[in-house]
Amino acid sequence: MTNTGEKTTHFGFKDVAEDQKAGMVHGVFTSVASKYDIMNDVMSMGIHRIWKDALMDWLAPRPGQRLLDVAGGTGDVSFRFLKRAPGASAVVLDMTEPMLVAGRKRAEAEQMAESLNWVTGDAMALPFEDNQFDVYTISFGIRNVTRIEDALSEAYRVLKPGGRLMVLEFSQLPNPAMQKAYDLYSFNVIPRMGQMIAGDRDSYQYLVESIRKFPDQETFANMIKAAGFHNVKYRNLSLGIAALHSGWKI
Repeated sequence: MTNTGEKTTHFGFKDVAEDQKAGMVHGVFTSVASKYDIMNDVMSMGIHRIWKDALMDWLAPRPGQRLLDVAGGTGDVSFRFLKRAPGASAVVLDMTEPMLVAGRKRAEAEQMAESLNWVTGDAMALPFEDNQFDVYTISFGIRNVTRIEDALSEAYRVLKPGGRLMVLEFSQLPNPAMQKAYDLYSFNVIPRMGQMIAGDRDSYQYLVESIRKFPDQETFANMIKAAGFHNVKYRNLSLGIAALHSGWKI
């Protein structure tokens, strides 16, 4: 229970005090860090790799660009970016140190060490000056942020004029019957996988609940516009199981 008048937010299907959520999310990702990449492959049957490649295809990285990959965890998106953009650099920011440690251990990280920086930080209070980055990405992370509006505002602040925001996140299927079938899979299968593979059912129960609490495609696009971004568009992936949102700082 929370005190009357205290600001609350959701942690999955639970209501919690705003100042508690970050610590709870940190606990989830600390718990699953060592098995995070394996679980992504198992849960999505490897399709998350196709979604991240779709992000890169739409983004079309250019040589010499500077990327900020927020909630970048083990570096998946940053590695893809650097492989496509000679002379580019990337900063992987995540609030969970064990996720960054797991990322640094990956072979790609060793090959790209000179172009990569790993920073522990909060999406709602980025430790960077204004107008620093050409591209800001956040993949499967923004739904875990306590105040999404603050994270989008920070994204706008740290991007250079002409910079681009790209968000990859689970979303909503437009067909109710398909959404119901997807929910049955998510709620009945994924937490059990989490228990078997990562030894952690509760964290994956939270993750599937957080997907259902995230705004639909149009609502989230309007939130991006409200943060100041222009030419905001989105593309559904796998019929809307995930979606890519794009916006520009003009």
